[in-house]
Amino acid sequence: MHGKTVKVSQTEMSQLMLPQHANLAGMVYGGTILHIADSVAYVCASRHAGPNCLTVSVDRVDFHEPIRIGEVVSFFASINYVGRSSMEVGIKIFAEDLRTGKKRHTNSCYFTMVCVDEKGHSKEAPRLLPETEEEKRRYQEGERRRELARKTLKK
Repeated sequence: MHGKTVKVSQTEMSQLMLPQHANLAGMVYGGTILHIADSVAYVCASRHAGPNCLTVSVDRVDFHEPIRIGEVVSFFASINYVGRSSMEVGIKIFAEDLRTGKKRHTNSCYFTMVCVDEKGHSKEAPRLLPETEEEKRRYQEGERRRELARKTLKK
C-alpha cells in the first residue's frame, strides 16, 4: 500500500456562528462545534483514504473559551497518525471576532476515523508519510494515544 503526506489531506473550514447555533445567552452550543468538527474530520480522512470513512471515536474535547454569535470559527485538521485502517485526525479550532480581528484558540480534539470498504468492513488505509519534525512529533504522539487507548479497552 502506498503512502501519502500530511499536506495531501490537510483541511481548513470556517463558519460564521449564527443565532441558531447558540443558546439564549449568545454562546455557541458545544454540540454545534462537535458537529462541524466531525464533518471536518471526515473531509480530512477522506482526502487521505477515500470517501468510505467513519467516525469511531472522539478523544477528549476541552472547551477553553466560549464562542459567541457573530464570530467566525475556523477548524484546522491534519492526519496525525495512521494504523492499519484507522486514522487519527487532529483538529485545532479558533474563533475570530470580525470587528477586532482577534483570534482565540478555543478547542482542540482528536477524532479516530476508520477506512471501510463498500460493505462496511475495515480496509487498509494508505500509510502516512510525515515529512517535517512537527509532523513526526504528532505521528509519535498519535501512536502513543492509540496504544494507551488499546490498553484502556483491554481492562
